[in-house]
Amino acid sequence: MITFNHFNFNVLDLEKSLKFYKEALGLFPVREKTAADGSFRLVYLGDGKTDFTLELTYLTDRTEPYNLGECEFHLAFHTDEYEECYKKHKEMGVICFENPGMGIYFISDPDGYWLEIVPAK
Repeated sequence: MITFNHFNFNVLDLEKSLKFYKEALGLFPVREKTAADGSFRLVYLGDGKTDFTLELTYLTDRTEPYNLGECEFHLAFHTDEYEECYKKHKEMGVICFENPGMGIYFISDPDGYWLEIVPAK
């Protein structure tokens, strides 16, 4: 049997990303790993309700933003507090695309990764 474990985003500024994910989505570190030589740091974020984690990979010598291509991928979240989340994300200025017809919207993290917000059904 195969089950989901985690999903990865490489980030340029780990502290900025940690702040964003906490403020925007309520995610917090659940485990970490730092390379013995200090070349990278992995921080796994959780929601406190599921076992799924988002791995933020920080390469300490990276100085250039990541090339996300056409950004034709995203990570989706569902919430039973859709209106409250929408208001908070609007105030944060992180909404990058809205699709009112489908009842969803997307926010963008500090590195340009798109995160879909879906109302719980």
